[in-house]
Amino acid sequence: MGQEQQSVDATVRPTIPVETIDQIVATAHRLADAARTETLRLFRSPELSPINKATTGFDPVTEADKASERAMRTILGAERPDDAILGEEYGASPGSTGLTWVLDPIDGTRAFMSGAPSWGVLIGVTDQHGPIYGIVDQPHLGERFEGGFGRAMLIGRESNSALKARRGVNLSQATVMTTYPEVGSADEQAAFQRVATQARLVRYGLDCYAYALLAAGHVDLVIEAGLQSYDVVAPIAVVQAAGGIVTDWKGGPAHQGGRIIAAGSAELHAEALELLAAQPTGD
Repeated sequence: MGQEQQSVDATVRPTIPVETIDQIVATAHRLADAARTETLRLFRSPELSPINKATTGFDPVTEADKASERAMRTILGAERPDDAILGEEYGASPGSTGLTWVLDPIDGTRAFMSGAPSWGVLIGVTDQHGPIYGIVDQPHLGERFEGGFGRAMLIGRESNSALKARRGVNLSQATVMTTYPEVGSADEQAAFQRVATQARLVRYGLDCYAYALLAAGHVDLVIEAGLQSYDVVAPIAVVQAAGGIVTDWKGGPAHQGGRIIAAGSAELHAEALELLAAQPTGD
């Protein structure tokens, strides 16, 4: 492990002491362990009682979401009290270190409610420039995808393996994933379809697990719209650590959410980005 963080912005970012990196990593894994306990307690349980937090439509939250985030916040309060926190369920808490923990206690609550193991716990750390470290944890499968500070690892129940995004794939050979077939607005859906119609395979509905599969070399593109920062910070760190690239649909930083494209290689990213930006040809 080097004396400074590994990132695309390493030349402009301040050095983080090794001791601090070790503390961050250890704390992040304790957060993931705690969230694992809370989520598995209610996953596929008849006691799960979702509540709709949307005024229109359906945006569910469960006690598992809330308990998972509370458990993580308790650990951060004890181990990293001066860091800021941004969580989906309990909002923002200020800090003074320049580091922010970005938490999604269950990404894919609809999958969680349905008993499908494509949800995950997202734990990301940002500095003023963006993500520097992240964990995507799938408790039911016992899979933990870690990226940042020179790490790019899938930690399983029985063994660990390095994460490495797939390269040498053009769009006609690519597997593309998004959460919803409609993607977002009508224009966003049309843009997505310009990419999807050129791809070998398109799959839907895996939430954060799609990014984990990209980092592991099984998926080539993930394209989404309408995301929040807590949806993307941890996946960005993991994908980038595995050698992939994540931007918005204009090629800019993606950690604030919105329209996101993740690719296994810069070449595939550029090919898809050109189609996303293309204007419709008309009738």
